[in-house]
Amino acid sequence: MKLSFHGADCDVTGSCHLIECAGKRILIDCGLFQGGRELTEENAEPLGFDPSSIDYLLLTHAHLDHCGRVPLLDKQGFRGEIITTAASRELARLVMLDAGHLQEEEARQDARHGARRGNRNRGGAPLYTELDALNSLDHFGRKAAYGQPLELTDGIRVTFVDAGHILGSACVFLEIAHNGRRQTLLFSGDLGNSGRPLLRDPITPPHADVVVMETTYGDRLHKPIAPSVEELYGAIADTFRRGGNVVIPTFALERAQEILFYLRQGVETGRLPRAMQVYLDSPMAISATSIFARHPECYDAETLALFRSGHDPLRLPGLHFTRETQESMALNRVGGGAVIMAGSGMCTGGRVRHHLKHNLWRAESSIVFVGYAAIGTLARTIIDGAKQVRLFGEEIPVRASIHTINGFSAHADQAELLAWHQRIGAPSRTFLVHGERETMRAFARHLTDTRVEMPTLHQQFEL
Repeated sequence: MKLSFHGADCDVTGSCHLIECAGKRILIDCGLFQGGRELTEENAEPLGFDPSSIDYLLLTHAHLDHCGRVPLLDKQGFRGEIITTAASRELARLVMLDAGHLQEEEARQDARHGARRGNRNRGGAPLYTELDALNSLDHFGRKAAYGQPLELTDGIRVTFVDAGHILGSACVFLEIAHNGRRQTLLFSGDLGNSGRPLLRDPITPPHADVVVMETTYGDRLHKPIAPSVEELYGAIADTFRRGGNVVIPTFALERAQEILFYLRQGVETGRLPRAMQVYLDSPMAISATSIFARHPECYDAETLALFRSGHDPLRLPGLHFTRETQESMALNRVGGGAVIMAGSGMCTGGRVRHHLKHNLWRAESSIVFVGYAAIGTLARTIIDGAKQVRLFGEEIPVRASIHTINGFSAHADQAELLAWHQRIGAPSRTFLVHGERETMRAFARHLTDTRVEMPTLHQQFEL
């Protein structure tokens, strides 16, 4: 049996792991690398394996850094079956189509900019198109239900276990029997932060011989949620007193819905003004919000009760969904008193970059970061204290108030990661992925009951 790693290795994006066993090749996730240009170019590099040889792709969840290379996999010959939960299937469709559209648009923009500068050869083909994303959907086969084992083939069984990260997210538990031996492997995917609204807390999977786990926040603890919510309310109130806007770079899946939940709660409790105008300026987040209502199997008890009573926990007075480009552009004329939530969360693309261009230079406005920002992203540059940033060919001074509220993270922190590892028992080997190198090293020092590995890109191990 062989286990190899083809993304999120000493890095936090591009998750992709390959198991070769019992004559089958099983891929766990196939995500995009996100961040600076160097990582963007890495997406076009060889995958590290022959896509046509893959029998199954088991998708832990629908974030772009876990599903974003699936259309590329299809373009390069994959003909196997993709298995994931029902919610992840809907969300992955949304995410991949959006990614294909953005890549086509970026290629067109590059070509236009090149033509203006007399370089008509500038601007290569997109990594994949919307049509490529549509084509890849044909490979989605059986839907996994939480806790219900699925037989992949003789001697290989898989169970999806609720990871509590985003809607439909799961840990993947593999049981493999071959040549008279039985071995179990557990892939954490991304683990959720316990005690949050909307979704259930992560479920503890069975004991496994080998564990592959994320370490995104393996070196730190999150701020508790209650003071984080208060900090959000305070940032909004202070900004409105100054006459500015609040721009929240928002991940479309889970984070946007969670912030809507707390904004509604703030209005209902009088912590936020009822006249506040909130703009969800993200077609993908708008669509994802409607998908939430179709998957009660993922909710915690409180959220399920709200939906069943006809009280939508994601609706509040003054909420506007801005799907159309013209509606988004019109927000540039809103001088103050608005909360603008737009993607992408790391500011690597999407509409939020336009809102940053129009608000970063305004001392009365605020930019509120409520999620992880990888090294090399515009969000991380602003968080790290840049005095000016380049947007659409212009140098924009950073005068707005910058808030970083990490208590909203959808990822488990160090304490929760360690507790999860302890609950599943002492595996013989633990592979750390999906974390920055120093974060992994800090986390590894706490794992004393297992052999720890920190694989590099395309590294292969015999199990």
